[in-house]
Amino acid sequence: MMLSDNKKLIAVIGATGQQGGGVVRALQASGQFKVRALTRDPDKHRGIADEVVKADLDRPETLKDAFEGAHGVFLVTNNWEPGTDELGTDELKQATAAVSAARDAGVKHFIWSTLPDVEAISGGKFDVPHFTGKAKVDSVVKEAGFANYTFVIAPFYYGNLIGVLAPQKQADESLGWSIPLDPTARVIHMGDITELGDIVAGAFEHPDEAGNGEYLALVGDFMSFNEIVDTLNRQGHKFSFKQVPKEVFATLFPGAAEIAEMFSYFQAHTYLGSDSYDRIVLANKIAGRQPSKFSAWARVNFPVQTP
Repeated sequence: MMLSDNKKLIAVIGATGQQGGGVVRALQASGQFKVRALTRDPDKHRGIADEVVKADLDRPETLKDAFEGAHGVFLVTNNWEPGTDELGTDELKQATAAVSAARDAGVKHFIWSTLPDVEAISGGKFDVPHFTGKAKVDSVVKEAGFANYTFVIAPFYYGNLIGVLAPQKQADESLGWSIPLDPTARVIHMGDITELGDIVAGAFEHPDEAGNGEYLALVGDFMSFNEIVDTLNRQGHKFSFKQVPKEVFATLFPGAAEIAEMFSYFQAHTYLGSDSYDRIVLANKIAGRQPSKFSAWARVNFPVQTP
């Protein structure tokens, strides 16, 4: 107990979301850090960390106190935040405010949750703002002058398949997916997003190995959509898959055009967009564990519906 006051303080932005929540839990489980959860509504989230402090990325004046005394900061922004228009959140503005405030507060280690730069990878052929928008923050972090900084890359969430991309009833009455993607193309780097916290905690624990601008990618599985469907059907489901034209999918719901573009990018370059083997290997080493495979996650989270 005498050591508790000597633990380094980590401030976690987005502590009530899927990524940030996983980071809070992993930092607490490590036993090496004191955790300050940052949220716009502290009264709703008391008890999730050692401290819960009010902070709002759209109100930079709240960030000074939020970062006071922190050794490290984990930052994630939400492009799809409820209440924003279809152009999404201004992630560059939010992240730049957070980086500036963290630097001014004397933060030593800054970890930013980023995504591949689709614009750069594809030479401008594909426009996926919710990827490229995060990637544009990377240079802001690099140039800020932190003693240590790390980039973590979130995968295609397994949870998307029970959330925004859950199976839907098809024209033939089956339940499944109609997506503009070649189902035989193994292009999707996937993972359980709650496990990103293990990588973040490991990076804060090992800044010598992961605090010099390294990119750490969470990947539990690398799959085609046929492999996803086959995995689920072997577990007792009867899902279908149909490849549909990009132009058709783009009209199905608000934001569908960008999702269609994202799938086109996947097919051309894969989710991570390049040879990412070293980033995955280093992430697993830093986390101290192998991330969950899709089949194991699905057995728990994709229960078979009985008639």
